[in-house]
Amino acid sequence: MQGILRPIVALVSALAALTSPATAQNTRVEAVESQYNSIYVYQNPTYVTMTFGHNERLYTESMANRFDQTELPVTYTRFMTLPLAYRAETSDVLEIGMGGGSTIWYLHKTFPELTLDVVELDPAVVELARKYFFVKPGEKLNIDVRDGRIFLRKSDKKYDAILVDAYRGPFVPFHLLTREFFEIVEDSLKPGGVVAQNVEPSTMLYDAALATIASVFDHLDVYRASGNYVVIAYNGEAKSDAELAARAAEIDRTFSPRYRMSEMIEGRTVPEKIEGDVLTDDFAPVEALHATERHNRRPQD
Repeated sequence: MQGILRPIVALVSALAALTSPATAQNTRVEAVESQYNSIYVYQNPTYVTMTFGHNERLYTESMANRFDQTELPVTYTRFMTLPLAYRAETSDVLEIGMGGGSTIWYLHKTFPELTLDVVELDPAVVELARKYFFVKPGEKLNIDVRDGRIFLRKSDKKYDAILVDAYRGPFVPFHLLTREFFEIVEDSLKPGGVVAQNVEPSTMLYDAALATIASVFDHLDVYRASGNYVVIAYNGEAKSDAELAARAAEIDRTFSPRYRMSEMIEGRTVPEKIEGDVLTDDFAPVEALHATERHNRRPQD
């Protein structure tokens, strides 16, 4: 997912063997030095993992069960599906940051009527997702290779939900975590639309991220998902627990998703007070484009 951060230490304990790529049960099957990332793909008898990094510092971008297309082994990816419970009806979903595409493929398989657009910066990541992680574009699943912010700037399409899961190694590219970016996101949503942001608190400013999103959206809900947090933001009237529970139950009855909305929605927390610095571009337009290019480029070893 456009450089999604999944630090290996954050994986569920059942997959702890993956923390050491050199272990006998974990085999590197591909290594790619792209324009933006150092990408390594590992397999063990059950799982395939895409990592970004260099030498001993590896960050898990995606994980999938090689024999089960709808398993989401990384907990937070399950919670990224919750925006569907915030809408009476959802037809168009955008994901910024693809990685192996586990979340978007799960949505595609579970809710086949959805039209899904995915934006991924690195063409090498897209190719590896197609090769190892099941992902296949089609009539209902569109993949666009470019920067997510530029995509939103150039597109007139409006979405019911936008999922932001763009990491590269241990950080979010700065231009995808500023007030100006979330203003573009808000403008790309249909009335009543919802944005979901994956937040990994050990490697980014959690308070600043919440404050920045709250500077654009009226309401923030936070879901703890193992080592990560999923923040869901929207404008308009606040949604009650009962309203969300009813919609989640309806989705469960209608689609029988593997990861039940009714159970996940119970983890909702509404922050009483949001403190933190609001992150802004602080660049003139031309300077911002140059900064985007610099931050997207893979660091030289």
